[in-house]
Amino acid sequence: MLFFERFNELLKGREIFTQRVSLYLYSRTSYEVRLQILHFLFAIAQADGIIKESQYYKIHEISRFFRISERDFASIKAMFGQRDSQILDAYTVLEIDKSATDAEVKKAYREMAKKYHPDKVISQDEAIRKGAEEKFKQVQRAYEQIMKERGN
Repeated sequence: MLFFERFNELLKGREIFTQRVSLYLYSRTSYEVRLQILHFLFAIAQADGIIKESQYYKIHEISRFFRISERDFASIKAMFGQRDSQILDAYTVLEIDKSATDAEVKKAYREMAKKYHPDKVISQDEAIRKGAEEKFKQVQRAYEQIMKERGN
């Protein structure tokens, strides 16, 4: 059964608490798939153009139930940040500081590319695979943006 079909089945006809659903998903999905779920949650929250503070709080709560690292959460959150701070978001996406050397930027890019490569997300669900591809592209764009800003 596809992931989202199972999730919808759980929700039918009864109130489900965030913790219960999150722990269910935690026990049945890989870390990479849980990262993709967070990515989807941010995209859904941003559908009306802005992510409200209450939505950030709920997504962060889910990330803790998923046992997602704070760095990974911040990286995904940065992908959905305001565009006026795009270069800082690029550094956050790669989980590095602006003071990082070119070698550190390249190393961080390689690590993030491995972590978010679509081949690492093993799922029969097409939406999860497409989400992984988008996240991987965002990591690539962040790296290219930093290199362009640095004149490399």
